[in-house]
Amino acid sequence: MAGAEAVASSTSEGFFAKIGAWLQSTHVPEQVKDVDIVGLFTNPWFVVPFAALIGYLIWKQSFNELIIIAIFIAFWWLSGTEYMQTLVVDGELQIKKVLPVLAGASVVLGFIVYLFFGRS
Repeated sequence: MAGAEAVASSTSEGFFAKIGAWLQSTHVPEQVKDVDIVGLFTNPWFVVPFAALIGYLIWKQSFNELIIIAIFIAFWWLSGTEYMQTLVVDGELQIKKVLPVLAGASVVLGFIVYLFFGRS
């Protein structure tokens, strides 16, 4: 029985390795990591499923989820700006730059709480 489990494990590892290799060939993970908004939104391997998701959420009238997706995209884009890259200089946190980020994040969090719990 141990031989059958080893073959199944080997087959599943090969399957996931093929999926991982295909995903790397689309360049979507590196575009997300590098915050390449132009490259990502012109990459058909990202745009087509993303447009399908947005279309589905509009069809289902799931506006809360659409707002959450927009907030995630905005945070992702903001994480790649020069302002966010200079929050830590020489290993020291720049408090004057962090406070506006925390204030903005708390406003967005308050809006999300209102969105899900404040309205009926």
